[in-house]
This record gives sequence, structure tokens and C-alpha cells, in this order.
Amino acid sequence: MQLTKISQNTAILLEHARKSGLTSSELLEAVRSGENERFQIAQNGHFHYGELFAYAGEHGEDLEKAVIEGYKITFNTRNGLKIWLEETFHLSSESDFRVGEGIIEGLKLKEEQLARLKEALAVNWTLQEEPATDGVQVRLTVRGLQ
Repeated sequence: MQLTKISQNTAILLEHARKSGLTSSELLEAVRSGENERFQIAQNGHFHYGELFAYAGEHGEDLEKAVIEGYKITFNTRNGLKIWLEETFHLSSESDFRVGEGIIEGLKLKEEQLARLKEALAVNWTLQEEPATDGVQVRLTVRGLQ
């Protein structure tokens, strides 16, 4: 199955909405409605949903398919990937992993989280994994820097 491709910003907005309390069905309803107001619970100083639908329409992002089936991010920046990890897995870059120049390391995930990361991670990053107690130790590197 080919996953729909969405921008890093769109992925972060969807994951932040989940983290803010929207259930999967509420998120799907919000996406189907096309109404930015449905994301009110997630709207704050850092996360703005005003352009979500316009951007998705202009760039051919199928938000409904992304919510139902999952997605592949088209390109990850270091900071964007850090934010996506924090929003998606409820982690903190202050205590749960380290961010360096072109690298994210010390990231410990459960198997299902690792599968989700592999699914969404843009092709400009590589992933190395090692078994760890209660999960997997993950190191992410910008392709070409490893």
C-alpha cells in the first residue's frame, strides 16, 4: 500500500491535534468537514490551523487518507522531525532524546512506535535501531551524513 505524502507541517498539525485531545474519529470528522474551527482545541501560539485545508488543497494532500491509513512525510528538517517526535509520541527533546547537527539519538521507542516512525519518516533521513530493554534504541541521521 502506497501511503499518501504530506508535508512535515501538515503531519505536525495532525499529530498535535491528536495530542491535544481530538480522538481519531473527531480528527477524521474535522478533516472531512474542511472547517478550521474543528481544530480549536489544538490551536495555540505555536500551532495554527488557518491554512491547513488551503495548503492541503494546493499541494494535493489527501488529509482524509492520511488520517485513516497513515502518511509519509515528504521532507524532514531536524527541528521539524524533533517536533513531530514530541507531538506523535508525547516525548520531550529535553529528556527523552538528543538533537545534534543532522542527528537525533538516544531515542527509545516501543515496537509499534518504531513502525509508525518508519512509515512516516521522509527519505532524507536514515534510521538505525538496536534492541533495548522494553523497546528499541533509535538513531536518526540526515542521509549523506552517516
